[in-house]
Amino acid sequence: MASKSVHLPVLQSGLGGTLRRDAWWVGPAITFVLLSAFIVYSTWRAFENANFLYGPYLSPLYSPLVDTSWAKGWPIPVSGAMIILIGPGSFRFTCYYYRKAYYRAFAMDPPACAVGEPRGHSYKGERGLLIFQNLHRFTLYVAIGFLFFLWHDAIKGLVGWQDGVHLNVGTLVLTMNAFLLSGYTLSCHAFRHLVGGNVNSYSTATAGMLRYKIWQKVSKLNMNHMAWAWTSLFGVGLTDFYIRCVCTGAIHDMRFF
Repeated sequence: MASKSVHLPVLQSGLGGTLRRDAWWVGPAITFVLLSAFIVYSTWRAFENANFLYGPYLSPLYSPLVDTSWAKGWPIPVSGAMIILIGPGSFRFTCYYYRKAYYRAFAMDPPACAVGEPRGHSYKGERGLLIFQNLHRFTLYVAIGFLFFLWHDAIKGLVGWQDGVHLNVGTLVLTMNAFLLSGYTLSCHAFRHLVGGNVNSYSTATAGMLRYKIWQKVSKLNMNHMAWAWTSLFGVGLTDFYIRCVCTGAIHDMRFF
């Protein structure tokens, strides 16, 4: 008996070519809007160079506080945020999750799984222009260093008042921001590898069992790395916006005790 030939549909070529019938473009579109909004907002705030310090409150975009008086008179004004954002910005830009996010949303390479891309299969990984992505493991140390400043700011927002301890809305906002950024940093794939991913045998490694337990905890955090990435980004923007509103008098920083 002669077998019947089966005609399979051919994948459409070119940007957006796909056999998918779901709304695959929604994810990249939302990513594009949210990342663009944060980039525009943080850039504006860096150039504004004002309304970032209220009492013991310090905006995360300007933390730690940097003296830029040495740049006075320059054609382009230099703010502390312009210097600070290089550190955490490099960590996010080279982040394994964010690579997928902005490759799809901005470069559309590819825009989604099983969807056509504009340049075909010409991606060479981190061997060409994007070789700097391999610096992610080193930017991790920079991000961890910033966590100490952010937790210092959160504690200062509680005990840094001249008339004693304050528990204000701003205190909670600063603490939330430090918590979310800690979750994002410590759930990083590079941190997971650092604490135990590079060990072949925990039973023979130095402090092997301790490292194994830490690795297990970090692995659980790593499962939600995408959620930590987005909530921490939102937290940075919200914290800065809150402090700016308090500085300008747009809102009152309510005190609980």
